[in-house]
Amino acid sequence: MLITLSRKIYAAGFPAVLCLLAVLFSIESSPAQTAEKLIFSIPSRSIAAIDLYIARDRGFFRDEGLDVDIVQIRGNVAIAAALSGQVQATNGVGTVIRALERSELPMKILTVSLKRNLFWLVSRPEITSIAQLKGKTLGTTTLGGSQHSAAMRLIRKGGVDEKDITVVVGGDVPAQLQSLVGKTIDAAALSPPTVILARDKYNMNVLGSAMEDLANLQNGTAVTEKFLREKRDVLKRVLRARMRANRYFMENERGTSEVLAKYQNVELPVAVESYRLAKPAFTLNGIPSDKEIEEFLKSEAELLKLKEPVSASKIFDFSLQREVNQELGVK
Repeated sequence: MLITLSRKIYAAGFPAVLCLLAVLFSIESSPAQTAEKLIFSIPSRSIAAIDLYIARDRGFFRDEGLDVDIVQIRGNVAIAAALSGQVQATNGVGTVIRALERSELPMKILTVSLKRNLFWLVSRPEITSIAQLKGKTLGTTTLGGSQHSAAMRLIRKGGVDEKDITVVVGGDVPAQLQSLVGKTIDAAALSPPTVILARDKYNMNVLGSAMEDLANLQNGTAVTEKFLREKRDVLKRVLRARMRANRYFMENERGTSEVLAKYQNVELPVAVESYRLAKPAFTLNGIPSDKEIEEFLKSEAELLKLKEPVSASKIFDFSLQREVNQELGVK
């Protein structure tokens, strides 16, 4: 480059040479800008994490200068990993909420992506009603987590006492389907696309849906208070990427289904049905309404036998999400 330009530089004079050399030196010697690396945990492989998959696959994280690894970690373990700094954020906010309701856990929920349970109670082919689950085994991802709570509410509504059910931790949702097939458990609360595979491929029975149940603030963004204080600008970029992904999810059925099919390793028709089943459960702006939060915390207090619901301010901090929504024109 210096050789080809030498005649023009010479004609321009010595000061121009020094100026150009300074520019070239600064370009060649300046370090390349590196993306901020983050680990975002998810409790299970399902459509519940779809906006994270979209943000990574469609480049929204990259646009924000972020290099995000999405790692599957069971809820309680994810909390420990966040507190130790091994994980920067977790999508499994249901488990974090229950920990906050029972302790002084130094974490906050910054966004909520799901406002309804995305679980369907599924049983082996020979079990055709909830009543027949008495004395049977239920698989779940985390004891006391969103999936476990949703399943037990459906079972109680079906007239079976939870004391008559044996609950075992059986891996994530796809692993629980394999346990159903292998007859090591009798029932599980499955989410899309796994519930569709259970019904169509393995002839499992769908005994009930938690979608129409009470509001359940199930997934989103949970971080430690320390990380929120020290990396607020980074978290704002994370939330902006997720909100752009959420908008893509709401407006693009085909593209979203393609991403889901890729990450969940399912056929496109299964992904499309999963999208249509799940879409109504997602929040439009990452923030549930005050009524939804009040209803949810009241039901949580009853479930956990608390004297009164825990205050929303102890659990949630939506200030960053509100800033992002204003910037992106999201209402």
